[in-house]
Amino acid sequence: MTTYILILLVLITVMLLVLLFRRPTVDISALREDNARLRERLAERLGALSQNAIELKNISADIANFKNILMGNKQARGTFGERQLEDIVSDIMPPETYAFQSVLATGVRPDCIIRLPYPPGDMIIDSKFPLESYNRIVGGDDGAKKQFELDVRKHIDAIAEKYIIPGTTAESAMMFIASESIFETLHREFPGAVDYAARRKVFIVSPSTLWATLNTIRAVLSDIKIKRVASQIKRELDLLLTDLERLNKRAGAVQQHFVQTENDLKDLQTSIGKITPRAEKLRDLDFGE
Repeated sequence: MTTYILILLVLITVMLLVLLFRRPTVDISALREDNARLRERLAERLGALSQNAIELKNISADIANFKNILMGNKQARGTFGERQLEDIVSDIMPPETYAFQSVLATGVRPDCIIRLPYPPGDMIIDSKFPLESYNRIVGGDDGAKKQFELDVRKHIDAIAEKYIIPGTTAESAMMFIASESIFETLHREFPGAVDYAARRKVFIVSPSTLWATLNTIRAVLSDIKIKRVASQIKRELDLLLTDLERLNKRAGAVQQHFVQTENDLKDLQTSIGKITPRAEKLRDLDFGE
């Protein structure tokens, strides 16, 4: 019995050793296919990352160019503000109600003219971008606040003097600031400059407030157009009523003519009725031969 148990234990031990030391079979072709697919996916990911890197580089370049526009050349910065102004106006107003860079009778050339009937007259919009002193304020230079307000007041004076022309333009004009942050800082920290603009009849607007203002002007122009058309309709109706009254009188006169003609025809028939018997009597007379 012990011998059988010993033999059984030996067999079990041998089987375990065989299982432990047996090498697993490996499918080399499957591994090669998996490796190829992995390389393809890695190549796709690397290509996508490369494309993203190029796009990020282009975006960085665009941001750098935009920063150079805003921080560098004043003329380029002014062009940016004028372009934004043109985009807003052309998106909202009908083409016949505005003009860009049009020369006034005084020889000045505002950025935009909103054509309005007189009164009030054409409304002038001029773009200004007081960025240098504003950036110094953002950088913590409290001394730049005075310069910023002086710059804004100079812009207000220039607009009031050049673009508010009695008898030609409206009694007020608009100063367009293409930056919402500058506009918000101006109203929050420089109420004196805002009040000064109101006294000079120059309204300061940002992209969002200009959008709302132009929509209001467009609604007013539509109302004026409707009233003008309604006035023309009323005038035409009055003329039509006059023509109808004249036509009625003439129809009455024609009717009287028809009545008179009918009476004349009756009289004519009466005369014929009298003449016919007399002619018959004359025909029946015997004159002899």
